[in-house]
Amino acid sequence: MTIQRAQEISESPTMVHVTYNGDSVYIQHIDTNKETARIYPLSDPRKEQDVPVSDLMESDKSMVRE
Repeated sequence: MTIQRAQEISESPTMVHVTYNGDSVYIQHIDTNKETARIYPLSDPRKEQDVPVSDLMESDKSMVRE
């Protein structure tokens, strides 16, 4: 995924299906200088981590943000 697309997803009112290592994740914040994203698995919001944006994958499925 590109930095620009990750930024668009993080600011979007519609939740886009994004995965990291096969797990569905929520993008909280993008650090454009480091090219990293602050994410957490949807299954466990307590497991926040910073990962390279290039490791994130976008799916065609979109989800409604609650």
